[in-house]
Amino acid sequence: MAVTTAETTAPATKNRPRFFAMQNWWGVLWVLPSVLAVMLFVYGFIGWTARVSVSAWKGLEADYTYVGIDNFQGLASDPRFDIDIQNTAIFTVVFVLGCLIIGLGLAILLDKGIRAEGFFRSLFLFPMAISFIVTGVVWRWLMNPAQGDRLSGLNLVFDKLGLDFLINQWHGTPTWGIAAVAIPAVWQMSGYTMALYLAGLRAVPESLREAARVDGASELQVYRKVVMKLIRPVTLSAIIILGHISLKVFDLIVAMAGKQVALDVPSIYMWTTTFDGLFYGRGAAIGIVLLLSVAVLVIPYLWYTLRQERDV
Repeated sequence: MAVTTAETTAPATKNRPRFFAMQNWWGVLWVLPSVLAVMLFVYGFIGWTARVSVSAWKGLEADYTYVGIDNFQGLASDPRFDIDIQNTAIFTVVFVLGCLIIGLGLAILLDKGIRAEGFFRSLFLFPMAISFIVTGVVWRWLMNPAQGDRLSGLNLVFDKLGLDFLINQWHGTPTWGIAAVAIPAVWQMSGYTMALYLAGLRAVPESLREAARVDGASELQVYRKVVMKLIRPVTLSAIIILGHISLKVFDLIVAMAGKQVALDVPSIYMWTTTFDGLFYGRGAAIGIVLLLSVAVLVIPYLWYTLRQERDV
Protein backbone atom coordinates (compact mmCIF):
# COMPACT_ATOMS: atom_id res chain seq x y z
CA MET A 1 0.00 0.00 0.00
CA ALA A 2 2.87 2.38 0.86
CA VAL A 3 4.54 1.55 -2.42
CA THR A 4 1.36 2.34 -4.28
CA THR A 5 1.02 5.71 -2.54
CA ALA A 6 4.61 6.62 -3.34
CA GLU A 7 4.16 5.63 -6.94
CA THR A 8 1.04 7.76 -7.30
CA THR A 9 2.38 10.83 -5.54
CA ALA A 10 5.86 10.86 -7.05
CA PRO A 11 4.74 11.73 -10.59
CA ALA A 12 2.56 14.53 -9.23
CA THR A 13 5.58 16.04 -7.48
CA LYS A 14 7.78 15.50 -10.50
CA ASN A 15 5.27 17.06 -12.91
CA ARG A 16 4.58 20.11 -10.77
CA PRO A 17 4.98 23.30 -12.87
CA ARG A 18 8.43 24.84 -12.65
CA PHE A 19 6.82 28.17 -11.73
CA PHE A 20 6.33 26.83 -8.20
CA ALA A 21 10.02 26.07 -7.79
CA MET A 22 11.68 27.99 -4.94
CA GLN A 23 14.22 29.75 -7.20
CA ASN A 24 11.39 31.15 -9.30
CA TRP A 25 9.68 32.55 -6.23
CA TRP A 26 12.91 34.30 -5.27
CA GLY A 27 13.00 35.89 -8.72
CA VAL A 28 9.39 37.05 -8.33
CA LEU A 29 10.19 38.60 -4.96
CA TRP A 30 13.17 40.47 -6.42
CA VAL A 31 11.19 42.05 -9.26
CA LEU A 32 7.97 42.59 -7.31
CA PRO A 33 8.94 46.04 -5.91
CA SER A 34 9.78 47.29 -9.40
CA VAL A 35 6.53 45.91 -10.81
CA LEU A 36 4.51 47.54 -8.04
CA ALA A 37 6.34 50.86 -8.53
CA VAL A 38 5.64 50.81 -12.28
CA MET A 39 1.99 49.90 -11.70
CA LEU A 40 1.59 52.77 -9.24
CA PHE A 41 3.75 55.57 -10.65
CA VAL A 42 3.19 54.86 -14.36
CA TYR A 43 -0.12 53.13 -14.99
CA GLY A 44 -1.70 54.45 -11.81
CA PHE A 45 -0.95 58.05 -12.77
CA ILE A 46 -2.07 57.40 -16.35
CA GLY A 47 -5.40 56.24 -14.98
CA TRP A 48 -5.63 59.24 -12.67
CA THR A 49 -4.80 61.61 -15.55
CA ALA A 50 -7.51 60.00 -17.65
CA ARG A 51 -9.97 60.52 -14.77
CA VAL A 52 -9.02 64.20 -14.45
CA SER A 53 -9.27 64.70 -18.24
CA VAL A 54 -13.03 64.05 -18.11
CA SER A 55 -13.60 66.24 -15.06
CA ALA A 56 -14.40 69.93 -14.53
CA TRP A 57 -11.34 70.53 -12.32
CA LYS A 58 -10.31 74.16 -12.65
CA GLY A 59 -8.58 75.87 -9.75
CA LEU A 60 -6.68 74.73 -6.68
CA GLU A 61 -9.62 72.79 -5.27
CA ALA A 62 -10.16 69.39 -6.85
CA ASP A 63 -13.39 69.00 -8.78
CA TYR A 64 -14.05 65.55 -10.24
CA THR A 65 -17.44 66.43 -11.70
CA TYR A 66 -17.81 64.31 -14.82
CA VAL A 67 -18.02 66.38 -18.01
CA GLY A 68 -17.44 63.66 -20.61
CA ILE A 69 -15.36 64.72 -23.58
CA ASP A 70 -15.95 68.45 -23.11
CA ASN A 71 -12.27 69.10 -22.45
CA PHE A 72 -11.28 67.28 -25.63
CA GLN A 73 -13.89 69.14 -27.64
CA GLY A 74 -12.52 72.37 -26.23
CA LEU A 75 -9.08 71.44 -27.54
CA ALA A 76 -10.46 70.64 -30.98
CA SER A 77 -11.96 74.14 -31.23
CA ASP A 78 -8.97 75.93 -29.69
CA PRO A 79 -6.91 77.91 -32.27
CA ARG A 80 -3.82 77.63 -30.07
CA PHE A 81 -3.99 73.84 -30.16
CA ASP A 82 -4.14 74.03 -33.96
CA ILE A 83 -0.84 75.96 -33.82
CA ASP A 84 0.56 73.28 -31.52
CA ILE A 85 -0.30 70.51 -33.97
CA GLN A 86 1.19 72.43 -36.88
CA ASN A 87 4.39 73.20 -34.98
CA THR A 88 4.72 69.59 -33.85
CA ALA A 89 4.34 68.37 -37.43
CA ILE A 90 7.00 70.78 -38.72
CA PHE A 91 9.37 69.98 -35.87
CA THR A 92 8.91 66.22 -36.35
CA VAL A 93 9.55 66.30 -40.10
CA VAL A 94 12.70 68.45 -39.81
CA PHE A 95 13.98 66.57 -36.76
CA VAL A 96 13.39 63.02 -38.00
CA LEU A 97 14.55 63.60 -41.58
CA GLY A 98 17.60 65.57 -40.44
CA CYS A 99 18.67 62.86 -37.99
CA LEU A 100 18.10 60.06 -40.52
CA ILE A 101 20.02 61.75 -43.34
CA ILE A 102 22.95 62.97 -41.25
CA GLY A 103 23.08 59.82 -39.13
CA LEU A 104 23.10 57.56 -42.18
CA GLY A 105 25.78 59.67 -43.87
CA LEU A 106 28.03 59.55 -40.81
CA ALA A 107 27.46 55.80 -40.43
CA ILE A 108 28.43 55.13 -44.05
CA LEU A 109 31.64 57.17 -43.62
CA LEU A 110 32.57 55.23 -40.49
CA ASP A 111 31.62 51.94 -42.12
CA LYS A 112 34.26 52.62 -44.77
CA GLY A 113 36.91 52.18 -42.09
CA ILE A 114 38.34 55.70 -41.81
CA ARG A 115 41.30 56.37 -39.55
CA ALA A 116 40.62 57.18 -35.89
CA GLU A 117 37.15 55.68 -36.20
CA GLY A 118 36.81 55.34 -32.44
CA PHE A 119 37.59 59.03 -31.93
CA PHE A 120 35.04 60.18 -34.52
CA ARG A 121 32.41 57.77 -33.24
CA SER A 122 32.80 59.19 -29.74
CA LEU A 123 32.83 62.73 -31.11
CA PHE A 124 29.55 62.23 -32.97
CA LEU A 125 27.93 60.53 -29.97
CA PHE A 126 29.04 63.16 -27.46
CA PRO A 127 26.12 65.61 -28.01
CA MET A 128 23.70 62.89 -26.98
CA ALA A 129 25.20 62.96 -23.47
CA ILE A 130 24.11 66.59 -23.09
CA SER A 131 20.63 67.41 -21.83
CA PHE A 132 18.20 69.34 -24.00
CA ILE A 133 18.35 72.19 -21.48
CA VAL A 134 22.10 72.65 -21.99
CA THR A 135 21.70 72.30 -25.75
CA GLY A 136 18.97 74.91 -25.72
CA VAL A 137 21.04 77.41 -23.73
CA VAL A 138 24.05 77.05 -26.06
CA TRP A 139 22.04 77.21 -29.26
CA ARG A 140 20.02 80.17 -27.95
CA TRP A 141 23.24 82.17 -28.20
CA LEU A 142 24.25 80.63 -31.53
CA MET A 143 20.81 81.39 -33.00
CA ASN A 144 20.39 84.82 -31.47
CA PRO A 145 17.96 86.63 -33.82
CA ALA A 146 19.26 90.11 -32.87
CA GLN A 147 20.23 92.29 -35.82
CA GLY A 148 22.50 95.29 -36.42
CA ASP A 149 25.12 96.03 -33.76
CA ARG A 150 23.77 93.23 -31.59
CA LEU A 151 24.73 90.48 -34.02
CA SER A 152 26.08 87.37 -32.30
CA GLY A 153 26.43 83.66 -32.79
CA LEU A 154 25.96 82.27 -36.28
CA ASN A 155 24.66 85.54 -37.66
CA LEU A 156 27.89 87.26 -36.61
CA VAL A 157 29.93 84.51 -38.28
CA PHE A 158 27.93 84.91 -41.49
CA ASP A 159 28.44 88.68 -41.36
CA LYS A 160 32.22 88.35 -40.94
CA LEU A 161 32.40 85.88 -43.84
CA GLY A 162 30.36 88.12 -46.13
CA LEU A 163 27.46 85.65 -46.21
CA ASP A 164 24.82 88.22 -45.37
CA PHE A 165 22.15 86.26 -47.23
CA LEU A 166 22.36 83.58 -44.52
CA ILE A 167 21.62 86.01 -41.68
CA ASN A 168 18.06 85.41 -40.48
CA GLN A 169 15.74 85.58 -37.50
CA TRP A 170 16.07 81.86 -36.68
CA HIS A 171 13.41 80.97 -34.11
CA GLY A 172 12.10 84.53 -34.32
CA THR A 173 10.49 83.75 -37.68
CA PRO A 174 6.70 83.53 -37.12
CA THR A 175 5.95 80.58 -39.43
CA TRP A 176 9.15 78.53 -39.68
CA GLY A 177 10.76 79.40 -36.35
CA ILE A 178 9.94 75.94 -35.03
CA ALA A 179 12.01 74.44 -37.87
CA ALA A 180 15.02 76.43 -36.65
CA VAL A 181 14.47 75.03 -33.14
CA ALA A 182 14.65 71.52 -34.62
CA ILE A 183 18.24 72.14 -35.83
CA PRO A 184 19.79 71.84 -32.33
CA ALA A 185 17.74 68.68 -31.78
CA VAL A 186 19.14 67.25 -35.01
CA TRP A 187 22.67 68.16 -33.87
CA GLN A 188 22.12 66.35 -30.58
CA MET A 189 20.47 63.15 -31.83
CA SER A 190 22.24 62.57 -35.16
CA GLY A 191 25.02 60.72 -33.36
CA TYR A 192 22.52 58.34 -31.81
CA THR A 193 20.99 57.66 -35.22
CA MET A 194 24.51 57.13 -36.58
CA ALA A 195 25.14 54.47 -33.92
CA LEU A 196 21.93 52.64 -34.90
CA TYR A 197 22.78 52.72 -38.58
CA LEU A 198 26.41 51.74 -38.00
CA ALA A 199 25.34 48.65 -36.07
CA GLY A 200 22.98 47.79 -38.92
CA LEU A 201 25.64 48.31 -41.59
CA ARG A 202 28.14 46.15 -39.73
CA ALA A 203 25.55 43.35 -39.60
CA VAL A 204 25.19 43.21 -43.40
CA PRO A 205 27.31 40.30 -44.67
CA GLU A 206 30.21 41.43 -46.84
CA SER A 207 29.53 38.50 -49.15
CA LEU A 208 26.27 40.11 -50.27
CA ARG A 209 28.05 43.34 -51.13
CA GLU A 210 30.76 41.49 -53.03
CA ALA A 211 28.16 39.51 -54.97
CA ALA A 212 26.46 42.77 -56.00
CA ARG A 213 29.80 44.27 -57.10
CA VAL A 214 30.58 41.14 -59.13
CA ASP A 215 27.22 41.57 -60.89
CA GLY A 216 28.35 45.02 -61.96
CA ALA A 217 26.63 47.18 -59.34
CA SER A 218 28.29 50.45 -58.49
CA GLU A 219 28.95 51.36 -54.85
CA LEU A 220 25.89 53.59 -54.84
CA GLN A 221 23.74 50.77 -56.22
CA VAL A 222 25.15 48.38 -53.62
CA TYR A 223 23.95 50.65 -50.84
CA ARG A 224 20.66 51.57 -52.51
CA LYS A 225 19.55 48.11 -53.68
CA VAL A 226 21.21 45.81 -51.15
CA VAL A 227 22.32 47.49 -47.94
CA MET A 228 19.41 49.90 -47.46
CA LYS A 229 16.85 47.13 -47.92
CA LEU A 230 18.55 45.01 -45.27
CA ILE A 231 18.66 47.81 -42.71
CA ARG A 232 15.02 48.84 -43.08
CA PRO A 233 14.26 47.60 -39.52
CA VAL A 234 16.95 50.00 -38.25
CA THR A 235 15.30 52.87 -40.12
CA LEU A 236 11.92 51.92 -38.66
CA SER A 237 13.35 51.81 -35.14
CA ALA A 238 15.02 55.20 -35.60
CA ILE A 239 11.79 56.77 -36.91
CA ILE A 240 9.80 55.43 -33.95
CA ILE A 241 12.34 56.60 -31.36
CA LEU A 242 12.88 60.03 -32.92
CA GLY A 243 9.16 60.53 -33.49
CA HIS A 244 8.51 59.68 -29.86
CA ILE A 245 11.08 62.28 -28.77
CA SER A 246 9.66 64.97 -31.06
CA LEU A 247 6.15 64.54 -29.69
CA LYS A 248 7.35 65.14 -26.12
CA VAL A 249 9.78 68.01 -26.80
CA PHE A 250 9.52 70.69 -24.13
CA ASP A 251 12.75 71.71 -22.44
CA LEU A 252 14.67 72.48 -25.65
CA ILE A 253 12.06 74.96 -26.87
CA VAL A 254 11.65 76.63 -23.48
CA ALA A 255 15.43 76.96 -23.05
CA MET A 256 15.84 78.52 -26.50
CA ALA A 257 12.81 80.76 -26.88
CA GLY A 258 10.67 80.62 -23.74
CA LYS A 259 6.93 80.06 -23.93
CA GLN A 260 6.18 81.87 -27.17
CA VAL A 261 2.81 81.01 -28.70
CA ALA A 262 4.43 81.03 -32.16
CA LEU A 263 6.68 78.15 -31.02
CA ASP A 264 4.04 76.43 -28.91
CA VAL A 265 3.75 72.64 -28.85
CA PRO A 266 1.29 70.43 -26.93
CA SER A 267 3.68 69.80 -24.03
CA ILE A 268 4.22 73.53 -23.44
CA TYR A 269 0.49 74.18 -23.78
CA MET A 270 -0.17 71.43 -21.25
CA TRP A 271 2.25 73.05 -18.79
CA THR A 272 0.82 76.56 -19.12
CA THR A 273 -2.78 75.32 -19.02
CA THR A 274 -2.23 73.16 -15.94
CA PHE A 275 0.20 75.13 -13.79
CA ASP A 276 -0.26 78.70 -15.02
CA GLY A 277 -3.99 78.62 -15.81
CA LEU A 278 -4.86 75.99 -13.16
CA PHE A 279 -7.19 74.29 -15.66
CA TYR A 280 -6.29 70.76 -14.64
CA GLY A 281 -9.06 69.09 -16.63
CA ARG A 282 -7.92 70.65 -19.91
CA GLY A 283 -4.25 70.02 -19.11
CA ALA A 284 -4.94 66.36 -18.40
CA ALA A 285 -6.81 66.12 -21.70
CA ILE A 286 -3.71 67.40 -23.51
CA GLY A 287 -1.65 64.79 -21.68
CA ILE A 288 -3.99 62.03 -22.83
CA VAL A 289 -3.76 63.28 -26.41
CA LEU A 290 0.05 63.13 -26.16
CA LEU A 291 -0.14 59.63 -24.68
CA LEU A 292 -2.34 58.40 -27.52
CA SER A 293 -0.05 60.04 -30.09
CA VAL A 294 2.95 58.22 -28.65
CA ALA A 295 0.98 54.97 -28.49
CA VAL A 296 0.15 55.25 -32.20
CA LEU A 297 3.92 55.17 -32.85
CA VAL A 298 5.08 52.72 -30.20
CA ILE A 299 2.41 50.00 -30.30
CA PRO A 300 2.85 49.11 -34.01
CA TYR A 301 6.62 49.05 -33.45
CA LEU A 302 6.28 46.69 -30.47
CA TRP A 303 3.92 44.49 -32.47
CA TYR A 304 6.38 44.40 -35.36
CA THR A 305 9.31 43.60 -33.04
CA LEU A 306 7.47 40.77 -31.27
CA ARG A 307 6.38 39.35 -34.60
CA GLN A 308 9.97 39.36 -35.86
CA GLU A 309 11.20 37.61 -32.71
CA ARG A 310 8.44 35.01 -33.03
CA ASP A 311 9.28 34.32 -36.66
CA VAL A 312 12.94 33.83 -35.76
